[in-house]
Amino acid sequence: MRMNHLHSHTRRGYEIDMLNGPVMPKLLAFAVPLILSSVLQLTFNAADVIVVGKFEGDAALAAVGAPGALINLLVNLFLGLSVGANVVVARYHGAGDFRQTGEGVHTAMLMSVLSGVGVGFVGFFLAGTFLSWMNTPADVLPLATAYMRVYFLGMPANMIYNFGAAILRAVGDTRRPLMYLTLAGVVNVLLNILFVAALGMGVSGVAWATITAQIISAALVTLCLIRTEGSIHLDLKKLRLNPRKAGEIARIGLPAGLQGICFSLSNVIIQATVNAFGTIATAGNTAASNIEGYIYVSMNAMHQAAITFVSQNVGAYRYDRIGRVARASLVAVTGIGLSMGGILLMFMKTFFRIYTDDPAVIAAAAVRSSVIAPTYFLCGMMDVMVGVLRGMGASVAPMIVSVMGICVFRLAWIALAYPFNPTLNMLYLSYPISWIITFAVHMLCYLRLKRRRYGVVPVNTPHA
Repeated sequence: MRMNHLHSHTRRGYEIDMLNGPVMPKLLAFAVPLILSSVLQLTFNAADVIVVGKFEGDAALAAVGAPGALINLLVNLFLGLSVGANVVVARYHGAGDFRQTGEGVHTAMLMSVLSGVGVGFVGFFLAGTFLSWMNTPADVLPLATAYMRVYFLGMPANMIYNFGAAILRAVGDTRRPLMYLTLAGVVNVLLNILFVAALGMGVSGVAWATITAQIISAALVTLCLIRTEGSIHLDLKKLRLNPRKAGEIARIGLPAGLQGICFSLSNVIIQATVNAFGTIATAGNTAASNIEGYIYVSMNAMHQAAITFVSQNVGAYRYDRIGRVARASLVAVTGIGLSMGGILLMFMKTFFRIYTDDPAVIAAAAVRSSVIAPTYFLCGMMDVMVGVLRGMGASVAPMIVSVMGICVFRLAWIALAYPFNPTLNMLYLSYPISWIITFAVHMLCYLRLKRRRYGVVPVNTPHA
């Protein structure tokens, strides 16, 4: 039990022991701060939109909204690398190999800076070109380009925060990222009011407020890692790319990022199909998906928990706990999805009135949420199994299954099934059916991988 002894001496107050004891309470202790972080982030983003809409009008509102899908597309690939960093750091930390954990930390943080500079450069110089390709209306294009250029100046800070938070999550610390995000979010809202309402800076003011907040959160997470003792301590003088660690991070992270890009593309195609129904349907879809976003990010916290808990236990050769983590995560995500979906189903018209008073738009939003709310837990279950597989070291297989089950299936549905009954209801049915199919195939992959690779605990290991 030498490794357990090592952990007991090095564990900090913010860390969670993922290798011993009951799983469910620790999963929830990990997930609740993550849920709060994500909910706060959504709320602060909504505040951006509300401030610019109230003070600058429809063109400015459209200018802030127009680059959203494009920003997600460019950022998702590199945010996938932060998933790789989480898995690699968690695995070596779970193994008690602090030298390799440290190499993973320093490699990941340097990759965050390089990713941020690279994405920022592309986004800044090609903003206008990309937005033109997306058929951004002529009256919105100059404002949207100005917003996007300023936004991408803050990309290095955005990446540093996300990679730093992923490293803290790897040892079970989700509370400090919540504190940093809360502080940065409050600053963001106050600066929005100052820049937009008081100084009249328009959409550029919103972007400057956002990147100021991102710089604050990046600085706080970097200071935290510098001041933290033990395996994840950051020494800026030791920042270097370890080729092996960079390869491990990329092997897990790039498929995760590519999967995120494919999801964004499939959502763009579904959005285009919804748009064909007219402005009211589009507005209803936007209102419903914004509210549903709160359920999604809450369930996604269990996906993050599954990745980290499984990674640590694989690193510590605690293969017996992989199944326990998977079962507990599935139970928790089902509970979150059903309870929050039920609340949305009961009170959806009240929620939609936050966005609009138009009864036709509220009715269009209700069409979407009537399908999504009661079945959204299936999306959570699917994501948890992706997290478990990534934690076990498989990243390409869940990417292929997800792309086929979500993207290809939905495109096939729009091409083959939807024309027989071209209604919004029929379109939205593609969501729960794709979740069920993809979850089932992920579960088969998990059972096969667990039996083949993790069926036996190796002898001569600290936990054997």
